[in-house]
Parts: sequence; structure tokens; C-alpha cells
Amino acid sequence: MAFSLSEILPIQSGSKNVVRAQWDALSRLPGGKLLFSKLIGQVAPYTGTIGAVAEEVRIGYARVTLTDRRLVRNHLQCVHAVALVNLAELTGNLALAYSLPDDARFIVSGLSIEYRKKARGNLTAISEPEVPTSSERREVPIVVSIRNSGGEEVAVATLRSLVGPKKK
Repeated sequence: MAFSLSEILPIQSGSKNVVRAQWDALSRLPGGKLLFSKLIGQVAPYTGTIGAVAEEVRIGYARVTLTDRRLVRNHLQCVHAVALVNLAELTGNLALAYSLPDDARFIVSGLSIEYRKKARGNLTAISEPEVPTSSERREVPIVVSIRNSGGEEVAVATLRSLVGPKKK
């Protein structure tokens, strides 16, 4: 069964922060975090391929988990580098998108990642970006730390995102 954001909560993206409205509405419901994560995967299909789940999203913060399974592994039996990049981008984008003023939008203009050790087991990505206070056009750096279940940092990524006003 396919859902779209507009079917769950009909919100005009031009006037409100859709990510914030969706998270605030769905995360409180049983299974709502998983539903929110699946909806994000429908809006951004490639992002949805890793099956990550948003666990906590608030102003200036996002925490997303990735379950280690064959689908996201490489030939060395660790989480694939591209799955880690995908997780980092999802986490950083959620933290920024939730935090944006209603009249702002963004796009990732660059991304770098440092792989610090083989990523095995379930992973948690955390981002705590600067919170934009206006839709003024500027670049915002977003750091994302990815850690294994033992708390060891396996990768750190930096997204460069351009924030600006929504088109009217």
C-alpha cells in the first residue's frame, strides 16, 4: 500500500514546514516513526533503499538508526560506504529540514565523508546543525556522526547545504 505525504496530512508545502508538521503528527503515534521514515523514502526513493528509521527529530537535532542486514552490506560483510553516505545525508537533511523557518528551503550542494573504521552492526547517526533563523540565502555546514552499537565513530560526514527562500 503506497502513501504520499499529502494523503496522510494535507499540508501546503508553500506555507508550512512539511517535515516538521509530518514528524510532529506521526512520531507520537504507535508505529508513527516507522511510517514517517517510509514516507520520507517515498518522497526520496533512493534514500528509502537503506530502510533507516528516524528515531528523534527536533530543532537542531536528528537521530536516525540503520539496522545492519545483507541489503546494506558490501563484499567485506560491513555496511557499504554508499549506505553510510545515504544515512548521513538523510540524518543531516532531517535535522536541517525540521529546523528551517516555514518560508525556507534547502538543497545539498556538497558532501564529504571520512570512514574511520569498518561499520558493522546496527548504526546510529546523529546531526546537530546550526539552526537557520531566516530564509536568507547562505550555505550551512551540517556534520553527521555515525556510530556503531559500541559507541565507536565509524564515519563522520559534512554536508554543505544551501538554504534560501521558497519560490512563490
